[in-house]
Amino acid sequence: MTRAGAAAAAALFLPAALLLAACSFDYGDRNGAGRPRIPDVVMEDVQHVRVRSSEIQTRFSAERAERFEGIGIMELHNFSFEQFERGDVSASGWAGGASVELDSMDVFMDGGVRVELEAEEIAVETQALEWRDSQRLLLGGAGEEARIIRDDGTDIVGIGFRADARRREWEFSGPVAGVYVSESGNGADGGEEASE
Repeated sequence: MTRAGAAAAAALFLPAALLLAACSFDYGDRNGAGRPRIPDVVMEDVQHVRVRSSEIQTRFSAERAERFEGIGIMELHNFSFEQFERGDVSASGWAGGASVELDSMDVFMDGGVRVELEAEEIAVETQALEWRDSQRLLLGGAGEEARIIRDDGTDIVGIGFRADARRREWEFSGPVAGVYVSESGNGADGGEEASE
């Protein structure tokens, strides 16, 4: 090879070597968070019913469901649900998206969330909520705003929402503002301004 030919080959090889060195050939199926990018199962227009002791516990539907078997997660898009107690709907709601841990049935909902608790005649609206199934807790983000609406006219906005389904209690850990309607001793409804 002549000196000119060697120089031309080096001129072609050097940029190609630099280009290849700058590229990663690791096209694994994990994203930055450690979650697989490619689901094991993808379903469209899904309806799922969870039954225990021959009674429906939960029914949910989604436009799209992606199941990741290795980590036991199902991702749901445009998600709605109903939860049942003794055959009656006890809670229902919707979210832009949800991530369900299949073993625990814990659910993280985001993308705009509304949950209605039928027995309490209450609705919760926020950007994201977490349901911890075994503890029966519904949690908003510590610094996130949530709105509570009741049929009686109660309309409260607060930070750090938490509801305990077993005790039938709800609270905020941060500032609260709005109107809370309580039943007084004589049976008449009265409204109180709430603010912190």
